[in-house]
Amino acid sequence: MLWSDPDDEAPEEMRATQAMLRRAGVLLAVAMLVAMFAAGLR
Repeated sequence: MLWSDPDDEAPEEMRATQAMLRRAGVLLAVAMLVAMFAAGLR
């Protein structure tokens, strides 16, 4: 990971936060693609 911490499992809430951020990033990327596609169609 970016920060220096021991190699054990990340805390539960940190893992949930990372999963949520990843999901938000994927959603944002898909939304951008759809927006660019829609703008290209006009």
